[in-house]
Amino acid sequence: MRRAFGVAGAVGLAMLAAAAQGGVEAGTLETVRARGHLICGVGDGPIGYSTRDGEGAWTGISVDFCKALAAAVVGGKHAVKFRPVPPDARFSALQAGEIDVLSRNAAMTSSRDTELGIRFPGVLVFDGLGFMVRRSQGMASALELSGARICLVADASNEQGLADYFGALRMPFELSKHGDWRDAVAAYTNKACQVLSADVSILAQARRQLGEPGEHLILPEIARKQMVGPAVRQGDEEWFSVVRWTIYALITAEELGITRANVDAMKASGNAEVRRFLGVDMDLGRHLGLSADWTQRVIKGVGNYGELFERHLGLKSPLRLERRLNNLASHGGLHYAPAFR
Repeated sequence: MRRAFGVAGAVGLAMLAAAAQGGVEAGTLETVRARGHLICGVGDGPIGYSTRDGEGAWTGISVDFCKALAAAVVGGKHAVKFRPVPPDARFSALQAGEIDVLSRNAAMTSSRDTELGIRFPGVLVFDGLGFMVRRSQGMASALELSGARICLVADASNEQGLADYFGALRMPFELSKHGDWRDAVAAYTNKACQVLSADVSILAQARRQLGEPGEHLILPEIARKQMVGPAVRQGDEEWFSVVRWTIYALITAEELGITRANVDAMKASGNAEVRRFLGVDMDLGRHLGLSADWTQRVIKGVGNYGELFERHLGLKSPLRLERRLNNLASHGGLHYAPAFR
């Protein structure tokens, strides 16, 4: 009788273990691989981050990041489907599992990273609240804006950002607040204010649409920083690491001089760091659940970080933004990556 109870108990425990194992949800990496493509949440704007071109194809630095992630995980940059998510639903779509990664102009903040059940693996673009002036005014720095009248969209966060910035400098300023961005641009165009303020990427788009773009200068200072990058669901550490190290792979490739054009040739490099990064002498992908050559696929697919930036935001793009904070640390910017070893 005791033996029968023992056997029955063992069988019961085995059934419970099997049920528990069957009830465990697959991680995002496994889900994406089984599906055969990545689902990337993007925004319909602003230009440079994620928009549709004239043929309806998605383009932008956030879009190319998802292509890089698809290349790393599935094997090709085209193994991704883009799902536009509006600002008021971008985080809920991620929380609900409707998208695998959110990659649009979403800035990292303490509340978003700790209260919404999502995490930001890293920074793709250093953006922020900036200033645009006419070159004819002869200004080269925001430190010369004392007493200036500044046009902007009425927004508590932006207004507080300007108040904090100029308050710290003890500089007076005047706000011209508008309910619509087009009205703010029109007021600046009509010289109702000397300065136009918004995120630098938005200012670049406005400058592009003005009659004489070259007559307008975006000043180097940032009043309120915006660290923009992809977001993932909290609790999936494996997927968090894959997304984070894909960002680092783009940056490291630029640091090592590896481009989309020379990645195959660089496999024969005598530089041990280059060979290690490309998976030639060491398989660093296995700890991420990826193949040894995953970094090669990423760079072949979209290029290195500098190529992405110049193509979508930089001097080779319609926005013509200088790299500034988005340059490599070795060139005076903020981007650098941990070692691949």
